[in-house]
Amino acid sequence: MDSDTFPPLLVDRERERDELSSLLRRGRPALALLTGRRRVGKTYLLSHVFPPEELFLYTAAQTTPELNRQQLITDLAAWSGGAVRIEEYPTWRTVFRLMADVAERRAAGDPVRPTVVVLDEFQYLADGDRGVAAVASELNAVWEQVERGKPRLPFLIVLAGSAVATMEALAGGGAPLYGRFAWHQKLQPFTYWHAAELAPFARPRDRALLYGVFGGTPRYLAAVDPARTVGENAADQLLSPRGEVRLLVETALDQEEGLREVSRYRAILRAVADGCTERNEVAQRAGLANDHGLRAKLATLVELGYLEERRNIDAKPNQAVRYSIADAAFRFYHRFVAPNASVLERYPAAQVWETAVAPHLDAYMGLEFERIATQAYDRRSPGMGLAMVERWGQWEGVDRGRRSLEVDIVAPLTDGRVMTGAVKWDAAPIGAGVHHGHLEMLRRAAEAGRAWAHSALEPEAPIFYVAAGGFSAAFREEAGASAHPVILWTIEDVYAPPVPDGSG
Repeated sequence: MDSDTFPPLLVDRERERDELSSLLRRGRPALALLTGRRRVGKTYLLSHVFPPEELFLYTAAQTTPELNRQQLITDLAAWSGGAVRIEEYPTWRTVFRLMADVAERRAAGDPVRPTVVVLDEFQYLADGDRGVAAVASELNAVWEQVERGKPRLPFLIVLAGSAVATMEALAGGGAPLYGRFAWHQKLQPFTYWHAAELAPFARPRDRALLYGVFGGTPRYLAAVDPARTVGENAADQLLSPRGEVRLLVETALDQEEGLREVSRYRAILRAVADGCTERNEVAQRAGLANDHGLRAKLATLVELGYLEERRNIDAKPNQAVRYSIADAAFRFYHRFVAPNASVLERYPAAQVWETAVAPHLDAYMGLEFERIATQAYDRRSPGMGLAMVERWGQWEGVDRGRRSLEVDIVAPLTDGRVMTGAVKWDAAPIGAGVHHGHLEMLRRAAEAGRAWAHSALEPEAPIFYVAAGGFSAAFREEAGASAHPVILWTIEDVYAPPVPDGSG
């Protein structure tokens, strides 16, 4: 990397880059912790934050701790230009002491010359959680000496890893490094906006479709070619048996650290993708017992970002949780790829896209566009002076007459009001009937005793409509005459640039 072009352009990681850079420039010893599931871009971020001359990055391999220790010593010696004998560093404490010595030697020639050590996939430095805690204890012992003896040493160690639970435990109460980390972040997939920055399709509808198919995992998006259509990319990358993203999706669970009985996790995801949203339904479809083990597996998939919990906005703690696939690439895979696996072995992926996928995309995109709409509100509302959302939710159920009710958006605001709304992926402008239908559902929910609906019917309560195809003249006229503040966004509004002087 040419230092003249440093720092490089990053997508959606500017805050993390700035915070880590600031941490280093303080000129004091500091520990940092970065976690996140695989393919989310941890290594890419850490290798693009610091100038190469300041950074030693070691990625541990899934081998024995002893081999990792030997390789780390060898690589550190080569990077620092020092001559070391591996046998002189028989424990992790001596290895961490060596790192501190390297930082001290570098600073001796230039007191402001920083040293950054990144230990990527840190969990591989030991066997199991207890082993990782033991290695962390050895680091803690050395770190106490460094902070006491060299308080002005510009030295940063970053621990990173994709075994999320194991890595997060390093910062937990009672852990050897508890209270030591000056910076701690769990890296998330891209939002709809940053996914479009990485794969910049010209048409907003294509950008939304891209996010609905590939999701926000940077590694998946990196395989997309914006010069081709979304359908061509999906056919080649996700539908084809040789597709790069398909292979990544199919092996993702195998590569998650700490997951045993991976086949059961796959069965759970398939059951949820098939519409089994409650735990008992998942158990029956997947052929698993509805017990603590299933609850633990569901919680793990939620923590890793493969599943999400969906509750009615007024659900009580003891009411059943509904699950849905949180990762769009996995949802697309289970909706269109897995059911057509045998067909895809015999027919071109492009043909399967046209006949078995494209006709069903509008129905598929309904949930994905709801996610985009809520992300868009959070992105644009500060610059537009709109109220902050306390939490996003929805409501599904029946009214007093046992007729079905479904409200896409029910969101308590921080100013005490309740915002409701509807999200439509239709290609054509939606008519005034959608507005009338929404108000009618609020009235029926209020009559059924739903407190949020009573609040939503108050004149000051806003209504938020997002329609990919826009709004008819009649809809806009009805909305303009409403007693409620009405927010109307088309897909062009969703993808509008940041508002000047706002956070965008």
